[in-house]
Amino acid sequence: MVKKTDLQNNTTDDHTVASANGPKSFTNTNAENLTKTGKAPFYPNIPSRIMDIPRQTNRSDHMRSMETDANRLTVGQNISLNGEIVACEKLIVEGYVEAILNDARIIEVSQGGCFKGNADVDEASISGKFIGTLVAKDLLTIRKGGHVEGSIRYGRIIIEAGGEITGDMASLDVQKNEPENPEKSAPD
Repeated sequence: MVKKTDLQNNTTDDHTVASANGPKSFTNTNAENLTKTGKAPFYPNIPSRIMDIPRQTNRSDHMRSMETDANRLTVGQNISLNGEIVACEKLIVEGYVEAILNDARIIEVSQGGCFKGNADVDEASISGKFIGTLVAKDLLTIRKGGHVEGSIRYGRIIIEAGGEITGDMASLDVQKNEPENPEKSAPD
């Protein structure tokens, strides 16, 4: 055993010194004296976490911008979906969907996709097949190879060469301008 003297505090510590061939000690000889010399121990500064305060929310608070995937539902190829779709801003159909879609902004039926049911949307882009009732308040686009069948109402319509539409169709503007009871507006 070898005694070392701390010259600053005139204290003695007993430490074992390893031989030249054995393992060396990992202890710091001045570790016990650091707090005695007036240096403050190190405490990391960890910021406190601010808690979220719960509040009542409505549907619009949960909606994010259209650039995110949070509001988009994609039904992939070889997928079949049946039911009612709510709180969906954009529906992309690549497989088969039989549903009621209300209060959505966009429906996009891709080539090879099929939607059967009712859809009330702002915009519709059909490259595949749509069967049922479709209300596109702003724009209905039927692309090449797209087929729409059923009762169709639209604000504006674009039908590309090769697009097909069959059934009862009317512009929403024409419906607004028509009198509700044509018998009363006709002169006697």
